[in-house]
Amino acid sequence: MLNLFAKKTPPSTHDQLELRSFVSSLAEVEWLLLVLVVLYYLAPGTQVAEPAALVASMVGFAVFVIGFNYFTSFSADHRWQLAISTWVMIAFITWVIWNTGGVQSPLFNLYLLVIIISAMSLGKVTTMLEIALMGAAYFYVVMQQSGSFTLMEFSRIMIFFAPFALVAWVTALLASDIQAGKTLFKSLASTDEMTGLLNKRSLNAELHIATQMAAQKQHPLTVMMFDADNLKQTNDTHGHAAGDQLIAHIAAILKSSVRASDIVCRYGGDEFVAVLPQMSLPKAVEVSERIRNTVANTAFESHGQTLTTSVSVGFATWPDHTRDLTQLLPLADAGLYASKRNGRNQVTQAPQSGQSA
Repeated sequence: MLNLFAKKTPPSTHDQLELRSFVSSLAEVEWLLLVLVVLYYLAPGTQVAEPAALVASMVGFAVFVIGFNYFTSFSADHRWQLAISTWVMIAFITWVIWNTGGVQSPLFNLYLLVIIISAMSLGKVTTMLEIALMGAAYFYVVMQQSGSFTLMEFSRIMIFFAPFALVAWVTALLASDIQAGKTLFKSLASTDEMTGLLNKRSLNAELHIATQMAAQKQHPLTVMMFDADNLKQTNDTHGHAAGDQLIAHIAAILKSSVRASDIVCRYGGDEFVAVLPQMSLPKAVEVSERIRNTVANTAFESHGQTLTTSVSVGFATWPDHTRDLTQLLPLADAGLYASKRNGRNQVTQAPQSGQSA
């Protein structure tokens, strides 16, 4: 029933996992870039200004791809990995263009590889800045090769880079729309529609994070469970709409009674779970009683009628009630049902470590 620790990767890491997949894809693109340059270099009839320097740059780029991806494989900041890799790609491509015809180089379109990767992973602003960097690099090539900068050269640069900017902008817009859709989907998948609280699906991840942080920092952690005492009676007497309002009423009190750092979710039906990091046993006693008392003494309106409800509460605190963080929710669950068996509208805490249940 309470097997919440099967999944080890919390949803809060999904964005980083997505960026990590982009890093892996970028590594493949980097190798593809290198292969294209090598094929061009080996093709018959190609003109290369400094063959030895170009070969040296290809070897250097290969070393960078291997070394950088190895040494950053354990980094959590994948966005910076992507940014640095794209900057190095811009420098390498600019050097390749310099050595393969300059402004007339057939490899000019290799910049598109950088633009697409950047637009998909780093956003519109960063992508446009990278296009500006490409423009500056290309301008440098023009100046070095022609020795002057005329209106014609400026027009050439604009003609070359306008399609690139358009591709970057459209790709970034599409990536932004896709990300917005994914964010909405995640929100719908993790949020209870009636109360706006997190749902049971999300509890696994949030509890996993909280237990890991408690273990690392040796801070106390409290888990509370709440259950409405008269939902069935309210449904039978006043209708299911009133029952829904009762659930929303309890949810609103829970949200307003905990800290911003605390996690509250609708566990199912009329049950709720609160995960309260850095909450000691004395504070947990105070908070649970305050919430129980607030619910019992706060009425809500339903179709012109004033209704009341109450909650039964069970909670467990680490390390006072258990030395096993994975037992916090089962112990809180047991305390909840003890409260209901013993008359409802009360709080029951788990027995402290070393005490019998």
